[in-house]
Formats: sequence, C-alpha cells, structure tokens
Amino acid sequence: MEEKRGRDLIDQPNVQNDEFDFSRRKFLGAAAAAGLVVAACSQGAEKTVKRSVTKMVPGPDVAPDGPVLKAGLIGCGGRGSGAAGNFLDAGPNLQITALADVFDDQLQRCRGRLQEDRGVEVADDHCFVGFDGSKELLETDVDIVILATPPHFRAEHFEAAVQARKHVFMEKPVAVDPVGVRAVIATAEKAEALDLVVVTGTQYRHQKSFIETYNRVLDGAIGQVVAARGYSLRGQLWYKEPREEWTDMEDMLRDWVNWQWLSGDHIVEQHIHGLDVMFWFTEQHPISGVAVGGRARRVTGDQYDFFSVDYELGNGAHINSMCRQVDGCTNNISRFVLGTEGYTDCSNTIFNYKNDVVWTYEGVDEDNSPYVQEHIDLVTAIRKGEKFDEAAETAKSTMAAIMARESAYTGLEITWDELMKSDQRLGPTVYELGPVEGPVAEAPVPGTQKVS
Repeated sequence: MEEKRGRDLIDQPNVQNDEFDFSRRKFLGAAAAAGLVVAACSQGAEKTVKRSVTKMVPGPDVAPDGPVLKAGLIGCGGRGSGAAGNFLDAGPNLQITALADVFDDQLQRCRGRLQEDRGVEVADDHCFVGFDGSKELLETDVDIVILATPPHFRAEHFEAAVQARKHVFMEKPVAVDPVGVRAVIATAEKAEALDLVVVTGTQYRHQKSFIETYNRVLDGAIGQVVAARGYSLRGQLWYKEPREEWTDMEDMLRDWVNWQWLSGDHIVEQHIHGLDVMFWFTEQHPISGVAVGGRARRVTGDQYDFFSVDYELGNGAHINSMCRQVDGCTNNISRFVLGTEGYTDCSNTIFNYKNDVVWTYEGVDEDNSPYVQEHIDLVTAIRKGEKFDEAAETAKSTMAAIMARESAYTGLEITWDELMKSDQRLGPTVYELGPVEGPVAEAPVPGTQKVS
C-alpha cells in the first residue's frame, strides 16, 4: 500500500548478523557528566544573575559572496530535498552537484525537483544509487556534504565525510544509540582539528529571536535558572505499510521514522528539537532520567508514540518534558525555562511571575527561515575561515533523548554515566536489500527487560 495519512511537520521526509540483537541490547556503562554541566548561576544579592557563558551573535541575513561552493546530498528524501533547497537559498555561488540515495526513485524525484524548481541539473555520473553511493559521492569534487539519511547512518557518514576533508551539514539527530553518539563526538574533534565547518539541523540555535532571548537569559533576565518544561504533542507522522515486492530491508528503510534502529524513536528523531533548546538555555545536560511511555495507535514499526520524562540536572534543577504523536489529541509544541525572577518561552518573550510580559523580541525572523539560516551560517563560516562545529553539542542532546527512550523502554532510571560507556548499537552491520532478522513490529514492555 502507498504511504498512509500522516504528517511530517519538518518538511520531511539480506542481513544476518549474530550481533544484530533487537531485544533490549547489552546496554550500559559509565562516563563523566563532569565538564558537561556549566557552572550554575551565582546566588548574590543582585536581582539579575549573570552566567559565565559567552553570548551568541546571530548570523547574517545572507552568506557573503565568494568562490563557488559545491555540495553533495546524501539522502534524497523529503528532508534531504528540502535541505538542498535551503542550501541554495543561503547565498551566491552555491551549487548542488552530486546526489546519493539507496533508492533510485527517491534520487530521481529529488533530481527532478531541483531541475524543475531551481534550474539545477545534476549529471548522470554524479548520481549514485545503493548503500555505497555515499562513498562514491565523497570521491567527487564537492566541498560540502549534506547528510540527510535516516539517523542510523549519520555517525558512519559523518566520519567518512570528515575523513574525505569535506565540510558538513547534517540533520538531527546525529545518532540513534550510545555507540553512535560517542563516534560523532570523536569525529567532531577530528573535524575541528582539520578546520572543517560542521552545522547540524538544530535550527532554533540559528534563529535570531531564540538567540536574542538566550542572550538575555544569560544576562540574568529571569534570575537563576531552576527548571524547564517542554512539550511536543502533535499528530501522527507518515508511515508506509509493506509491499509484496519489497524486502524486509526496503520495508524498513521506506518506513524509517517508525523503526527504532533507523530513527531512534520519535523522542530522539523529532523531540530532540525541544530538548536541545532546554539544554541550550540551561547550559546543562542531565545526569539521569526517569521516563514513561507506550504505544497506543502507531500503525507500523516497533516504537512508542508517547513519552514523558523527568531529567535531573545535578544541581537540584529538573527538566520535565513530554512528546506524543497521536491524532485527535491536544497539540502543543512549546518549551519554557524558569528562573528565580521569571520565565521565558525561549523563542521571543520573557515573563515575570505575575505573567506580565517584561520583554519581547521586536525583530523579524520570517524573512529568513531558520532552515535557511543554518546554511547561511555554514557558508559564512567557510568563506570567512571561522571555527564552527556544532556536532558534539548536538550529540549530547541526542544522548539525553536516548536516555529518556531507554528509561521508558526498560522502566529503569538511566544515568549519563551509564550511557557514556554503553555498548548499545542498534541495527545491522551489513546492509543489503534482503531479509532482516531481529526487529518485529512489537514495542518494548517496561519492567520485563533489564539493564546489563
């Protein structure tokens, strides 16, 4: 059957292996959260409290001119096609010259869209199909690689791109498991040493209204940060039911947002946006988390459709957040950071505890989509020779989302220390369009799986 009714609200989009264990895998271990937690606000007599973190400077409205920069797109689905257009809108002398995707129909759809909408023609010998297409693309003369495949492949593709000395834009999340997160952090260090620019798809960190609100919070506009709460309550995303002519692997790849090993579950794949904003504004990542969740109406795949999590930040502060993808329910996509003197919606407004607005952003963000602004900042850093590498920070937010997922799946409290030594790796190690052993369309049952 064709793709069923659903929504992708972000403009999206033969394996036999003894290690391919889709029960709650060998899971955890320990690593320091020390160094990840920035010093909390000082508690002085002043009404406003400043934190010792550098303010952010919004990027320009358009990237500066310069020599032609060629980009190659790996992952030609809805989000990949959108990212390619966002890149072309970022400034002058930007080109998409190479495409890669596992499926030829997806590549050709993206190729046709670029030609029809943008007048961009990608040559036949720069179109690469199959699991090795990403490697072939990296052998071309592209300067930048856009990584927009299902997140399972992100860590491997990122490492290969940096090894090939390419600047990188990669969609969030940057991994689906602890092994992938640690690999991304290690590759980010290599990218920085090679002066490569790396931008990730956490677009709120590039949006001017969010940046200005963040800077005011740093200046103490809400006092000492003590808590945060967030919501990502929305309708069902898209899904695709199996076809007779598709293999197991093709079924899963075409329905990737509904499978744990490919997407990380929706708390990792989608709710990372809200979580990342709260971790950014609090300048902390959790030392532990306790979560609940379940599967109510999801049609395909093996993951949940709702979660609620309580994160402990280690200084007495907590973050509470929930996400749901079920039609016919209350929708709410928002996040709030609370301080001793007031609170903020993080996007453009600061309130006191009488619910009076004490400040609101007066600029205009609509002229520049944050999806375009990400690429403006990428190109600007490249052309100005500036350091810019977001990968490690997004990896930490990804790990925090994984923490909540694993807590909900197992029913256990999960710590950052455990995750940072976990050997959990989701998915196969050999990729072929054939049968896949392991995953079935059954969600985890908390209390029946132990952490080992």
